[in-house]
Amino acid sequence: MESESESGATADTPPLETLSFHGDEEIIEVVELDPGPPDPADDLAQEMEDVDFEEEEEEDGNEEGWVLEPQEGVVGSMEGPDDSEVTFALHSASVFCVSLDPKTNTLAVTGGEDDKAFVWRLSDGELLFECAGHKDSVTCAAFSHDSTLVATGDMSGLLKVWQVDTKEEVWSFEAGDLEWMEWHSRAPVLLAGTADGNTWMWKVPNGDCKTFQGPNCPATCGRVLPDGKRAVVGYEDGTIRVWDLKQGNSIHVLKGTEGHQGPLTCVATNQDGSLILTGSVDCQAKLVSATTGKVVGVFRPEAVASQPNLGEGEESESNSVESLGFCSVMPLAAVGYLDGTLAIYDLSTQTLRHQCQHQSGIVQLLWEAGTAVVYTCSLDGIVRLWDARTGRLLTDYRGHTAEILDFALSKDASLVVTTSGDHKAKVFCVQRPDR
Repeated sequence: MESESESGATADTPPLETLSFHGDEEIIEVVELDPGPPDPADDLAQEMEDVDFEEEEEEDGNEEGWVLEPQEGVVGSMEGPDDSEVTFALHSASVFCVSLDPKTNTLAVTGGEDDKAFVWRLSDGELLFECAGHKDSVTCAAFSHDSTLVATGDMSGLLKVWQVDTKEEVWSFEAGDLEWMEWHSRAPVLLAGTADGNTWMWKVPNGDCKTFQGPNCPATCGRVLPDGKRAVVGYEDGTIRVWDLKQGNSIHVLKGTEGHQGPLTCVATNQDGSLILTGSVDCQAKLVSATTGKVVGVFRPEAVASQPNLGEGEESESNSVESLGFCSVMPLAAVGYLDGTLAIYDLSTQTLRHQCQHQSGIVQLLWEAGTAVVYTCSLDGIVRLWDARTGRLLTDYRGHTAEILDFALSKDASLVVTTSGDHKAKVFCVQRPDR
């Protein structure tokens, strides 16, 4: 096995003069973090110059009435029912990604195969502005924590940031081929993983930069932990690293039998950041302690567990973990597989609680905050809501004529916004009889 360097930060990285994480020596070592919920005004926050990390009062969502988007003249018009309230149809190719502004949940940003990204209003689908200048498919798009900035990234590695109120571009950078992108939860700090194995971190808009060097293979997925001081990154070689964002070194490295036997596809953390869940094309989901870096549980679909002699390559071709996440109110985790299986696992007993079958592969899943309801979108173009306590299908929403490629859920779970291979983004109003 290769030895791991003490620090993964590159020597030639521009200094973070105004972006100082844990600048003074009083900071508690991140490995020794208190297991309780992180303080919103944590040390990272205090050391970010000119950045206000204070959590502002959440504004009420948009209360205006829904406007049904006219559907006449739509290419490939719906043969079945369309349950959506609004359809955004300015993309001319598959729409790969969507994100909602976290402050008000009234705006969406979408990016697509047409090399375009748009910021638009959820209530009526009205375009606010185009995020222009990309030359490749826009695969990542997201609003900053305070909804003042929106970032877009294309496959070639060109990242751009706009100020939402002025609609002006304020920053851009060309990294390597882009794998993932995410804003910090409290600061105007953007992170991204690239195909050369690097994870990048920039302060926007001044561009102060730091890099975290992984193995010589793509950094396929990543997530900033809730404490804002660490990030977990998964790689194509099956390894997992937990990075200290200030020091630039890897706190934990999982490889070999501790890691995965195939490329990482997704990663999630629970609410207090004590647990990490990783998924891979090896069809396994691994539960990892963020404090110790040790694997504390491994979940496999029943079909794989019952066929121990099934070849690794054979299984990886037919199935993989596509999405996963933690329930915020019960010790449950959900794992979505390419074969259409939604598995609900009980974390306290590490057993399979329910197995919910879809007609086709699951693309993504999201838990509704404060409930045990999990949402899935799949290759059959349908959004489904499941009660994780019973495994029962609550309802579904239809309207797309092709596979759903991404979706987002509003904070109050009243809206689902989807993107699809049918060149459309749609807004669905969620109505549940049990609420």
